[in-house]
Amino acid sequence: MDWIHKYLNILLTPLILSSFLISLPLRHVFKLVSRIKRYIFSENVAGKVILITGASSGIGEQLAYEYARRGARLALIARREDRLKEVAKKAHRLGSPDVIVLSADVSKVENCQRFIGETLRHFGQLDHLVNNAGITEILMFEDVIKISDFTPIMDINFWGSVYSTHFAVPHLRKSRGKIVVIASSNGWLHMPKLSLYNASKAALIGFYETLRVEFGSDIGIIIVIPGLIDSEMTQLSEMSQVKSELKAQLDFVPRESAEMCAKAIVNGVCHGERYIIEPFWMRLLFLAKLLCPEVVEWCHRWLFITAKPWPGNLKKKCF
Repeated sequence: MDWIHKYLNILLTPLILSSFLISLPLRHVFKLVSRIKRYIFSENVAGKVILITGASSGIGEQLAYEYARRGARLALIARREDRLKEVAKKAHRLGSPDVIVLSADVSKVENCQRFIGETLRHFGQLDHLVNNAGITEILMFEDVIKISDFTPIMDINFWGSVYSTHFAVPHLRKSRGKIVVIASSNGWLHMPKLSLYNASKAALIGFYETLRVEFGSDIGIIIVIPGLIDSEMTQLSEMSQVKSELKAQLDFVPRESAEMCAKAIVNGVCHGERYIIEPFWMRLLFLAKLLCPEVVEWCHRWLFITAKPWPGNLKKKCF
């Protein structure tokens, strides 16, 4: 059977390239028409039920406020119940007619089943599931002493989204709702010292791209790819030497506020975007990775491994 592959290697390459060149203009016309249609017919989320995991801080907190401004009803999920109650009070003030707070750990499958069930019992429906909960750890992979200490990264970042999605799917199919997954630019750009975090986000992207094919038009899948956002995760409050060095190295990268990021996400979700890359200029880095992967890898290595932060800058960050 190997001869078949030899002929396919010869025949398919020019065939696919010619088809691509012919279809490229049509694809751009289709995308333009689709974009115009989406912006004309924006989804009104007033009165709809939005469940947000990791809603006690950062992007999740700001998403709660942005949905609240649009009149959505909210189910807020996180481990810190006291902090969730503060977010819920502000969401009420901003315009949400009904907010419930559910303390839960998304890495535990029974917790995910419980908060989906309690949301349905309280509201009777579910329209958007926003999988936002996530954690990170910064360390060179060869410096890891006990690899099992890093399993929570995959448990929360990946399995937490899988569990909640599994229990929410029947209800989202009924409402023809949406799943919004907060991935990361690191799921494709692969910054050093974040190997397991990067892997968890890459797994999220692959999983939800598969679900998009499986669900078709029954459930919308929106994959959000944020860059460097100013949140608890990027503030690196536990100042180990590795974290303080990375903070200093990231000083030259402008951070977008979680509030601005959340506004762009909800706008994109309501307009039916398939992918939301925020900030917009991050698209240029994805293009660079596609066209010149060796250059991007070299820059990452030089910036975050070879180059050392300025001593004065590092001192300012540590103390």
